[in-house]
Amino acid sequence: MKGAARGAFSASEAGTNAFRCWYVLRWFVIVVLHLNGKCLLLRRFVISFLLFLLAGCTDLEPDRLYAVYLDHEPAAADWARSLPKRVTVKGGRLNKLDPLPEIDADTVHTSTASCHHGSRLPEPVTIEMRAFYTANDFFLQLSWTDKTRNDQMRNWAFDGNRWLSSPDFEDGFGIIWDMNGAYPQFTCSYACHLDDFGVSGQSFRGHNRMKLNKKGPQLDLWNWKAGRTGHLAFADDRYIDEQGMHGDLPGELFHPNSLQQVQPQVGSMPFAKDDRPLYDSEGAAIKGQQLTIFSRAPGYLTDRPSGDRADIKALAHWQDGTWTVTLQRKLQTGSPRDIQFKPDEGAEIQFGVSLMDNSLYEHYASTVPLSMVLLPESRPAAAIK
Repeated sequence: MKGAARGAFSASEAGTNAFRCWYVLRWFVIVVLHLNGKCLLLRRFVISFLLFLLAGCTDLEPDRLYAVYLDHEPAAADWARSLPKRVTVKGGRLNKLDPLPEIDADTVHTSTASCHHGSRLPEPVTIEMRAFYTANDFFLQLSWTDKTRNDQMRNWAFDGNRWLSSPDFEDGFGIIWDMNGAYPQFTCSYACHLDDFGVSGQSFRGHNRMKLNKKGPQLDLWNWKAGRTGHLAFADDRYIDEQGMHGDLPGELFHPNSLQQVQPQVGSMPFAKDDRPLYDSEGAAIKGQQLTIFSRAPGYLTDRPSGDRADIKALAHWQDGTWTVTLQRKLQTGSPRDIQFKPDEGAEIQFGVSLMDNSLYEHYASTVPLSMVLLPESRPAAAIK
């Protein structure tokens, strides 16, 4: 208990210092812009003084995300002013409009902690994370560069003769929370696992399943999918144990809009060339409709979540090659499947992040321990007096 108390205290103190650093940096930028072109001697003096203050920010922990209290829901101006925590994720496959010829489309899943797929190491991706909280809610924003927008998973188009399904999947991310602080040096590797692994000569087999690599306390999983959940403005609230991933409320939310899925025929597969959709984007049956070359249908149908599975709201925006997704959830839900955010404790909360780029399995993942601290409401005011 004493060790835990010390951890909470140090996290709060580091959080206070983080806010102080943010405050000094903010004024540093304002002053530099204001003094541009003014007296050179005065400008040097003020900048030197602010740099001296900034030198006191020596205990700022670079691996932490800090959530700051607001008395209102964060607006665009609040997000713009906040300092991001930059998280590097590695090991996935970047979706490109013109893939390099040496990248094999049938990639191999090797068993590194970052779930790397493919014949060469891809470039890492940087995610900017920002967080706020109010008296009742927690807000988390993720932003990252993605030149290709993929939010139309396996969508259908009628070519005048038959229905064709797009090969596209979807962008997305997952955040896993160490709910009870049970895993030391927590990273995504605790939940990345290969099933049915085997190698024979040059033949490789392995199925990637997200599950705990050994029996232990469950992890809370927030899963945003640009197509299947993004259009309905939510992130799927799930959890991970040694058996795999489960919805907080059991049941399947995502259904292939496929005749072959409902009435399978020998020798055919869902979304194959002899398949067709059952419903249009309005949910109306396609059979009997007058079709044109402009007829379209979704590849998947999503049920609106309810109960514990509907806890996380998600607003997403893609513009100029960048995704920005803002999540909102109650600080405390009361569900044993969810992490409970308690700002007054000032404790560190460990988490990991994975990122999908037009893929279901070949994901990027954070490979170093990450943690978040909710700065107590009273701390920022004290820090700037």
